[in-house]
Amino acid sequence: MRIALLALAALAAAGCSKSSSEPAKIDAPFSEGFDGAELGADWFNSGGPYRIESGALAFSNAHNHPLWLKRRLPENVKIDLDVTGQSAAGDLKVVVFGDGVSHESDEAVKKDLQYTDTGYVFIFGGWNNRLSTIVKQAEHAWQYDQSVPRRTDVHVQVGHTYHWTITRRAGHLEWWIDGQPFLSYDDPSPLWGKGHDSFGITGWESAAVYDNVKIAPL
Repeated sequence: MRIALLALAALAAAGCSKSSSEPAKIDAPFSEGFDGAELGADWFNSGGPYRIESGALAFSNAHNHPLWLKRRLPENVKIDLDVTGQSAAGDLKVVVFGDGVSHESDEAVKKDLQYTDTGYVFIFGGWNNRLSTIVKQAEHAWQYDQSVPRRTDVHVQVGHTYHWTITRRAGHLEWWIDGQPFLSYDDPSPLWGKGHDSFGITGWESAAVYDNVKIAPL
């Protein structure tokens, strides 16, 4: 009887381990064209109004509730995607190497508090289409840290589909838009490991369309 009980306990433990297993790591090229009628099992919606329209991901008023990819990023990675702004306010953004679950609280959204994310945030045309930047977690870091990369000379054009390429090699991140270098970021203490291995699509209030996400190890 004791042996049988031990065997049942082992099977139960194995079942629990399997059900709580971590998301698969991206070790081969991954792509998402949003061609289904709704979001598939590869995505976790942390509370944003994400929907599929005409074979693309569309949303507005996401209020820093990312749509997280439920697959772990490799440490060195290349991410391609197409992004179309539908608002003169710009504000197109993604999170790279976040924790895959976090979002801004509804109370913080109501108070319009400064948000601290869990990964690197790539923001194109933020703050009413005035500034683009790459920040490490703190979205407003550019306001008090002059070393944070930024640009104010390029703005989101409504209806234009931009092709983004983001690469990360160790602590060096590069961001290209439409085949041209846009911004880069060097981090001496790069985010990596559990809690910093997810990709997310996000936004504040601006309407936007995202499509053709491709992620590959480098």
